[in-house]
Amino acid sequence: MATADTPTADAGGPDASAARLEIDFPDRQLDPLSTLLRPIWALPILLVLWLLSGSGISYGDEHTVLASGGLLVLPTAAMLVARRKYPRWWFDFNRELTRFGARVGAYLALMDDHYPSTDEQQAVHLELDYPDAERDLNRWLPLVKWLLAVPHYVVLLVLWIAAVLVVIYAWVAILATGRYPRGAFDFVVGVARWQLRVAAYATLLITDRYPPFSLR
Repeated sequence: MATADTPTADAGGPDASAARLEIDFPDRQLDPLSTLLRPIWALPILLVLWLLSGSGISYGDEHTVLASGGLLVLPTAAMLVARRKYPRWWFDFNRELTRFGARVGAYLALMDDHYPSTDEQQAVHLELDYPDAERDLNRWLPLVKWLLAVPHYVVLLVLWIAAVLVVIYAWVAILATGRYPRGAFDFVVGVARWQLRVAAYATLLITDRYPPFSLR
């Protein structure tokens, strides 16, 4: 019988990514008013995400940095190096925060006009595989993954600039036609998927498989 710390089986087989993202294409008329005012309507949920994504946790008279962008990165890296262990509740927190951030991102990118839920997946399907730290993860790689991922960060910077321009194009298209252009949608999903795989490697620390340079 599986326990709470049993690693999640990789449903895609040995060649599948440990991090997977799909977003349902909105094959329907989108709300033009919601699209027009999206940056304003998103402010409350952005505030919630910002509060969850603090860079540290304070207690007493001391300040201990426990997170990076809300994710439990430094303590996970320390635990992997010292104990070769990835506590399940740390993984669960990182996964749910990543899912929530993806829903907010999809809403801001106009890919869904349903207001982001804090717990329901809605149109965003994001899966992360819980690793067997002793079997699948090198204990020393967390010390250098951030450096090894630099080429991806450079490419992603260019891709996200392009994605912002594509979202602006989609914004105009939705206001004019009520529809999100499918090619634009697939490109933005691809960039988000690329970023997720890099995060799985460099910050979520759930895999040692170097992420591919691919939108698919």
